[in-house]
Amino acid sequence: MKYDFDLEDKSKKRKQLILRILLILLEVAIVIFAAYAITHYGLEKMTVSGEYMSPTLQDGDEVLIDRMRYRICSIKRNDVVVVRHNGSEHSYYTVERVIGMPGEKVKIEDGEVYINGKKLKEKFDFPKMENGGLALEEVTLEEDDYFMLCDNRNECEDSRNANIGNVRKQDIVGKAWLRTNSLALISHIDGYAKQRNPKDSDASSTEGSE
Repeated sequence: MKYDFDLEDKSKKRKQLILRILLILLEVAIVIFAAYAITHYGLEKMTVSGEYMSPTLQDGDEVLIDRMRYRICSIKRNDVVVVRHNGSEHSYYTVERVIGMPGEKVKIEDGEVYINGKKLKEKFDFPKMENGGLALEEVTLEEDDYFMLCDNRNECEDSRNANIGNVRKQDIVGKAWLRTNSLALISHIDGYAKQRNPKDSDASSTEGSE
């Protein structure tokens, strides 16, 4: 009987060892898959070139892009996103702020943004635009179209310009999430936030989403 117990004990230990090895292999596979997913689908880094998003982002800032966010969540007004543009020679990335949403009518009048005929109560106190460009006439956004503006609105090219125009959802790479050279969240570093005067809010205006 003792011999039989020894065999049973060895069999249990062997099964436990095999199970432990399988669990370790599974953990390794999960780590490798997660690293691959993050590298190829989740996070990506870009360097800002120019002052078109100043003071939110400066020339040379390194931005971490959350590529997975819009696979799970919807794009919101005021999101700072990374857009892929297809140039004549090669594609390139820019950082822009979402202003107009699909199905909306966007117009720029007297340097201010109007959505569906109502003045947009923006989250930050951006400077008035000297040139409304294409949006001097009301622009109607199609399904999956977004109207973008840069934060340095008088020193940039965005949806107001004919060579940029409305941005398709498929060209939005992801959300600009983190400024890695200072470890600051993009949504928390906008210099215009401190300049906002609540008394200037227009009660009848369209609210800017968080």
